[in-house]
Amino acid sequence: MYRTRELARWSANPTRLAARLVRDGALVALGHGLYACPTPSFFGPKLPDDAAVMRAFLGSDEFVFSGPPTWTPLGLGATAAWSSTLVYNRKRTGEFHFAGRTYLLRRVDFPADPSPEWRVIDLLRHHEQAGVDVETVAQRLRTSVENGRFDVAALLVCASTFAEVSIRTVLEQALGVWIG
Repeated sequence: MYRTRELARWSANPTRLAARLVRDGALVALGHGLYACPTPSFFGPKLPDDAAVMRAFLGSDEFVFSGPPTWTPLGLGATAAWSSTLVYNRKRTGEFHFAGRTYLLRRVDFPADPSPEWRVIDLLRHHEQAGVDVETVAQRLRTSVENGRFDVAALLVCASTFAEVSIRTVLEQALGVWIG
């Protein structure tokens, strides 16, 4: 993965160098000044995965992927599918397109290593986009907690740290506890 500015050590005009390398097939333009060396594979050139693209674009490892692929396995009723990838980070907000893929970047607070309990908070925050109503999530969360699938203490810590008042209220009603 290369940014246009990283090509400056080989040329006085890195933009022209990048265009020539793309034309020659040595690099593939991903978008927003990012370029990748395509890896040959049986099915054609293989482009970098989402994590590599975000690492190069943001210039750090401080990001977390979220959205339907992380909400559906929670078993709380989320079944929606998106054509874009939700990425929480500490630098940028907006919709970006790289190599035909769409990324929705949101500059929000998130834990370094998200737990399933934090994902529950995230699902409650985005329940409409996940295709599920709050009552369904709350009912299934109550059942999952009773079955030992989620840690109540971890849910309470995540709620007090990352949740808005409306989400705390839903959790208080679903779990029958008060969140300070």
